[in-house]
This record gives sequence, C-alpha cells and structure tokens, in this order.
Amino acid sequence: MLGIPFPQLVARIVVLVVAFTAHELAHAWTAEFFGDDTPRINGRLTLNPLAHLDPIGSLLLLVAGFGWAKPVPINPYALGRRSPLAVMWVSLAGPMSNFLMAILAAIPLRMNWVHFTGFTQTGFPSLFELLYYFISINLILMLFNLIPIAPLDGSKIAVSVLPESWGHAIEQFSNYGPIVLLALVFVGPMLGLDILGWIMNPVMNNLMMLLIGV
Repeated sequence: MLGIPFPQLVARIVVLVVAFTAHELAHAWTAEFFGDDTPRINGRLTLNPLAHLDPIGSLLLLVAGFGWAKPVPINPYALGRRSPLAVMWVSLAGPMSNFLMAILAAIPLRMNWVHFTGFTQTGFPSLFELLYYFISINLILMLFNLIPIAPLDGSKIAVSVLPESWGHAIEQFSNYGPIVLLALVFVGPMLGLDILGWIMNPVMNNLMMLLIGV
C-alpha cells in the first residue's frame, strides 16, 4: 500500500484495532466517571473496534501513520456539573491512553527482554519491529491528536483552557478542520511544506529517546 513496508503495515493495522479502541474507550470511560452517560447510551463504552473506527481517519492511519477515530459524543452540560474542566479531562484521556500504551510497549525493549533484530521490508514483523512501530505510532497519535484542529482532541482541550474569544474562534473553524488536516498531511509535503513534521518530529524523537533510548 503506497510503498509501505509490509511489517509496518501490519503494525499499523494492530494499532488501528488496539490503540484506536483504547483511545476512544478512554474518552468514554472518563466521561462516565464525570457523570455523563452519553457515551454509554451511544454504544461507545465498549471494546468493540467497529464502534469506534472512522473510515477516513482509519485510512489515514494506514497510509500516513496517523489519523483519528469517531469522536465520542459527550454532553458538556452534564460534565460541567462535576467539574468546569471535565471536557478537557475527557479530551485529554484519549491521547494519554496512547502515551500509556507506548510506555507499556517500551518496557520489554528498555529492559532488553526483546532484542534489536533490524527492520525488514517483507514478511510479518518480528516482535521487536511490532513493538517499535507500536510505540512510535502511538506517540505520533498522541501528538497528532493534541493539535488544536477539529475533530482532534486538541481542539476541545484548547476550547476548555483558552480565553473564551479564542475558544469561540476554534469552534467556528471546526467545520473546516478535516479539510485542513488532509491538506497538512498530503498537500503540504507535496509542496515541500511538511508543517506537521516540523512540529512533531523534534518532540517525537525526544520521546523515543526517553522511552527506548533510540
């Protein structure tokens, strides 16, 4: 698929099923914790991947390495009764679940329980490759979803913590968010403007160094 090495594609499929499901379940569980039963009513408090996957976001993950799932519906008024920052915590729960999964997957590599075996272009990935890609893609998903553009979690976090005028501007911009994201992912690099790479790569490299030392 678009020249993606088969081992990396397999890892992306694993991330699509496991990480996206955990990401959205974290949103749903946190909303439930703060007293909002909207995710449960809409069938999102589940480990069934089919309840969470978004067609465009899933395809984007497979071809570009990052994407999004279907946003978990919430009731901000129900959440606000428990805490004025509940929406922020619900939104932050998804990216933080990706970070936690990356940390857990890094433990076998950091402790040398799984040894470096190199990277291949064909065949199924080794355990090292699967863990490495799982860690890196989860970190990318965390960073990508923290970008303050709808439908990403970062937009809701920004609206929750920024001054009201800024938050209102972000909400007004939300209808154009998916188009902007697709332009940033595909059009920008074709024109030599990898804006997402400029923003995310330095942070990504530091996190990989912190977790597994490379």
